[in-house]
Amino acid sequence: MNTKSCTHLGAIKEVHPKDITVCEDCIKIGDTWVSLRMCLTCGHVGCCDSSKNQHATKHFKETSHPIMKSVSPGEDF
Repeated sequence: MNTKSCTHLGAIKEVHPKDITVCEDCIKIGDTWVSLRMCLTCGHVGCCDSSKNQHATKHFKETSHPIMKSVSPGEDF
């Protein structure tokens, strides 16, 4: 049994995004999205990898913020 815990748990902060119903970056460029992910370090809301722009992954690559969660209704991620 592995008793080590995830080293990324310390990156989780209490975040308060402006709006969890839109992809911040898609809104800026006038595009659409499929599902949404929220960064648990800074609260950025971006579209998932099923979306053509993949803003959540782009946010991770730019910031190295390691943990996200789904904020799409009915979705557990």
